[in-house]
Amino acid sequence: MISFQTLLPWSSLTDFFAIIPVALLVLLSHSTIVLVLLFSLLFLVKSKHITKKISYGQSNNAQLASNLPPGPTPWPIIGNLPEIWRNKPTFRWILGLMKQLDTDIACIRLGNTHVIPVTCPEIAREFLKKYDSVFASRPLTMATAYASSNFLSIAPTPWGDQWKKMRKVVASNIINPQTLRWLLNKRMEENDNLVRFIYNQCINSTKHGNIANSSGSVIDLRLVTRQYTGNVIRKMMFNTRYFGKGKEDGGPGKEEEEHVDSLFTVLGNVYSFALSDYVPWLRLLDLEGHEKIVSECMRIINGYHDPIIDDRVKEWNEGQRKEPEDLLDAFLLAKDSNGKPALSIEEIKAICTDLIFATVDNPANAVEWAMAEMLNNPEILQKATMEIDAVVGNKDRLVQETDLPKLNYITACAREAFRIHPIAPFNLPHVSNADATVAGYFIPKGSHVLLSRSGLGRNPKVWDEPLTFKPERHLKEGSSSKVDLTEQELRFISFSTGRRGCMGVALGTELTIMLLARLIQGFTWNVPPGESKIDISEAEDSLSLAKPLHAIATPRLSTSVYSTLS
Repeated sequence: MISFQTLLPWSSLTDFFAIIPVALLVLLSHSTIVLVLLFSLLFLVKSKHITKKISYGQSNNAQLASNLPPGPTPWPIIGNLPEIWRNKPTFRWILGLMKQLDTDIACIRLGNTHVIPVTCPEIAREFLKKYDSVFASRPLTMATAYASSNFLSIAPTPWGDQWKKMRKVVASNIINPQTLRWLLNKRMEENDNLVRFIYNQCINSTKHGNIANSSGSVIDLRLVTRQYTGNVIRKMMFNTRYFGKGKEDGGPGKEEEEHVDSLFTVLGNVYSFALSDYVPWLRLLDLEGHEKIVSECMRIINGYHDPIIDDRVKEWNEGQRKEPEDLLDAFLLAKDSNGKPALSIEEIKAICTDLIFATVDNPANAVEWAMAEMLNNPEILQKATMEIDAVVGNKDRLVQETDLPKLNYITACAREAFRIHPIAPFNLPHVSNADATVAGYFIPKGSHVLLSRSGLGRNPKVWDEPLTFKPERHLKEGSSSKVDLTEQELRFISFSTGRRGCMGVALGTELTIMLLARLIQGFTWNVPPGESKIDISEAEDSLSLAKPLHAIATPRLSTSVYSTLS
């Protein structure tokens, strides 16, 4: 397939600057007609340079037109780019379009790329099980280039030698049961700090009389959940909770809040249907401002990570360190088959950031939503509390990792949150490396397959009362078999699966269940004063709660439990 860059080799600066006024019109008017004229004009102006015919593998245009999945009629050359320009957020337009077309698979052509959204588990399984090797790559996008140091990491890196190398190193040296056991104490420190942080807010609120006749406090659960996941991965990666001084009550300082906010902002702009991802030469204009946002956030993130990594390299080189203490050390000490360092310093910086991105968002989002749903369904919250008390046995100790496999109902609550309220509208794109036929439709080489997390989890053909929070649906009647967060049949997606599946499922599961269990065990939760229910409206531009979750927490364990936390 010929790229737009190949089709449009600018012969002079005059040609390039000639388009700027037209692009400004697009910025000002958001007009579909103007956008069409812009693209058409550019292609007409440069048509004398086009010497190759656009082709799709060995297939002809007639075959494509007749066998592609259903979708909107594309404009010549530019496809449906005007539609995604006009209809924001794009994911809501796509899912609304599929509902209108009454289809579980669609084809939306963006420039020269076929985007294939899927909402049916059976079709999803065909893509990721039957044809897993065909759909094993990733697209090249502006945001993922920034986030991966130009594709040196794992998650966003296209299929190839670099991806294979990084995955092998991480699988053998980092993401394995032995390493997780080695870092258990670091996780436990942050599990304890989670309870300590909330408890201190309760005590301080009582001292200042913020809630009358109560030892409770209104807690920002979005802040709590996101900082917990940030704390855990910072401790595991860099052996530190804080980049700065932090706070005496266990809460984040301004550095940690800036770090986590930047992580979530980058994640929110990855694979966000930016026009420049489908028409690369538009990146120079940054029409939607994505590059400015992502580059600034990555500057902040790297500003915290890089000095730690550089100092650590120096310490090992100068013999100041003798034993590894965290994941960064494990990366630095990893060797290849010849006994040489397995990774360059730039690769280590990229993979550290990649694993931090992969850790912070999913557990925090699921637990915030689970708590919101459970506050609106007190009987579910009470049942979860009773399970914890029954497993732990008394109120003189906190939940430990060894307790988690016995918390089936808690796990079912988290699983239900992943089903209804996924972290993102779509899974990371799967790019086809060859033509394929899936569900009877022709899928051209280079297509971007998007499994809809919300479309799968809320599919009424699969789930009874799909928008109702019912943890019991995940429990097998009359069986005490263990409930898992993973969903092998792709009826929803908690963690990515297949050849490009999530490598950190064990860690992600532990963080999610521990976070939810500690919140429920350590405190009695109620809706804030003056509210009868939690507003569970979604944000317009994402699947997060429209407003950060706030709730009253009141300590429910023995005072001695909280006093031992440090």
